[in-house]
Amino acid sequence: MTLPIGGIPAQVAAYLEELEGRVSLLENPTSPVRVPAFTTAGMPSAATYIGCVIRNTTINILAHSDGTNWRRQDTGATI
Repeated sequence: MTLPIGGIPAQVAAYLEELEGRVSLLENPTSPVRVPAFTTAGMPSAATYIGCVIRNTTINILAHSDGTNWRRQDTGATI
């Protein structure tokens, strides 16, 4: 990466440091994280979100993507 002559401006350095801290919290949470919520009709493609978890508000259940379908966490059935 090319740096400007004289280094990085202080404001940019501060922003990058804050950004690094926020990314670190996403990678290694230190507290519970909010699970994205969707209605059954509004759920995104399971193929796009392999291994991800959502909350289905229509049936009030957590679901995970197996790469093909969203699966209920309580029974493993597809949604």
